[in-house]
Order: sequence, then structure tokens, then C-alpha cells
Amino acid sequence: MNDVLVGRAMKKSFGQTVALGGVDIAIQAGEALAIMGPSGSGKSTLLHCLAGIMKPDAGEVHLQGQRIDAMGERKRSELRRTRFGFVFQFGQLLPELPAEENVALPLMLGGVPRTQAVRQAREWFGPLGLQSMETRRPGELSGGQAQRVAIARALVSKPAVVFADEPTGALDQRTGHDTMRLLVEATKHNGASLIVVTHDPNVAGWCDRTVEVRDGQLVSGVAA
Repeated sequence: MNDVLVGRAMKKSFGQTVALGGVDIAIQAGEALAIMGPSGSGKSTLLHCLAGIMKPDAGEVHLQGQRIDAMGERKRSELRRTRFGFVFQFGQLLPELPAEENVALPLMLGGVPRTQAVRQAREWFGPLGLQSMETRRPGELSGGQAQRVAIARALVSKPAVVFADEPTGALDQRTGHDTMRLLVEATKHNGASLIVVTHDPNVAGWCDRTVEVRDGQLVSGVAA
């Protein structure tokens, strides 16, 4: 197997609350994985540990064979900018920037000149159905359009893994359906793995495999 991201015996507690109780998980290259579970089950904590946003209290996380949980915050921040992409429930676009600069932002933060970064960003607008929206600001976009801009931003740096936390939670059913289709297709086309945290089985149905988290434990894993 070609595992791109592996978590071993991950534990994380907040005070007396156990969020992760020793979780093992592996994501293969190019795989789309859904993490399901009720509110408070630990699924978002699992995503945050895998993405290097927080460190597990115990256990290890490896990206393509490199241990990342032992890195300092600066190196993990660089990793999140270059090797990981993120799509959040509400897009989290910068309201003062046009869409093309929102997409280009990870590249510019990594030192790519603005003109080159914007040129690379614009390449995503056609495939994601965002033609002629390059200069619109987030307030001028619909919810679905804003999420497609967020998908482009997540993929522009050609990451190894894209993390999506309830990516359709703020969208109506039809827009959510279209957004998930584009997210899965674009991520696979880019050669990245996709990890989606969701409570919605319709969203999970777009993924290759689903795992369920309950009370900080992985209790099941099924093919979609």
C-alpha cells in the first residue's frame, strides 16, 4: 500500500475529556476518506492532529514517511501552507481580496511573486466553473461560488493532502452536491488525497472510504 498520511496511537485530551483515545489511521495516496461521527466524537480533533494544527498528547503522525507531530510550530505552519490544503465550512476567504488573490494567497505567502501566483490561480477558475469571477470579492459571490474559490485555494499549491471540515455545511443540498463533486474530482485530478470531516452520509458517499469516530475511538471503516 502507498500510504501518504499515517497516524499511530494518537491520544488527545482536553482537561478530563478524552477526544482521541489511541487512534490508528492511514490514508492512501489519491484516496478520498470521510470521517464521520456525532458532534463531540473527536472527528475534528482527529483532523486537526493529522493536519498538524495541533499536536497529539501521545502517538505519531507521518506524512510520506516524515514525522510531523514532532516538528516545531514554524515547520508545521510551513507544512500546512505547502503540503496541505484546507476547505472550511464557511470558506474563510479574505473579504478585502478579489477571488484570484484569495486563491493565490498560499503561493504568495510562500514567496511566489504576485503576478506568477495570480496566473497560476487563474488556471483553476475554468475547471471549477468560475469563469469571469476572478476579480469579484467574496461578498459578490454565492455560497457555492465561494466554496469553489476555497477549493481552488486548497489545491493551487499542489498539496499532498486536502482537508475539508464540513465543506457543504453552509450550503443547500443541490449546491452541496455540486461542491462535493467538484472537490472530489479536482482533488483526484491534482493527485492529492482528500480527508472530509462530516456528519452527512450524502457527503461521505462521495468518498472512497468512510471511518466513524465515537467517543474518541475509530469504531468502523467501510468502503463507500
